[in-house]
Amino acid sequence: MASTDDIDALLPQTQCTRCGYAGCRPYAEAIANGGAEINQCPPGGSATIAALSTLLHREVLPLNPANGIEGPALVAQIDEAVCIGCAKCLPPCPVDAIVGARKQMHTVIVDLCTGCELCVAPCPVDCIKMAPRAELPDAASAPEPRLNRERFHAHNTRLARRADERAAVLASRKQAARAPPQLRG
Repeated sequence: MASTDDIDALLPQTQCTRCGYAGCRPYAEAIANGGAEINQCPPGGSATIAALSTLLHREVLPLNPANGIEGPALVAQIDEAVCIGCAKCLPPCPVDAIVGARKQMHTVIVDLCTGCELCVAPCPVDCIKMAPRAELPDAASAPEPRLNRERFHAHNTRLARRADERAAVLASRKQAARAPPQLRG
């Protein structure tokens, strides 16, 4: 019987959520426990479906159109003349492929971009467009799934650490606010 790790290893690790799950690992877990079909990954497309079919001894299915369509590997491109530096594209990038600061122009590190498209919707000025990776003259091939997985874990670890730090600050402030006036300081 194939494990969740075996299934996850076959997924492209774009972390795009188009499969209906919060990332490739949750989708792999759903496949492993029978909660999801093997045909819900548009970035992996027919090659991933075939690999999962072989691994799991299941019938090859066409890509479920409810999850999207198979297409070329994409990469985000930011129109620098239009970018207002709002930073709304930074948090949704699952692999931290976008860099920039508030009120500064942002840019995409093309070699790290998984083409997940999660940065497009939050942009208030529509300055992010997706382009086929093959059409960019200096673009390397899509990042390896293993590296995508590592960057995704680093991204989530950083977000969890920041959330813990914020919670600790808030708890400290609440505790200080409840202290008797003579103990405040």
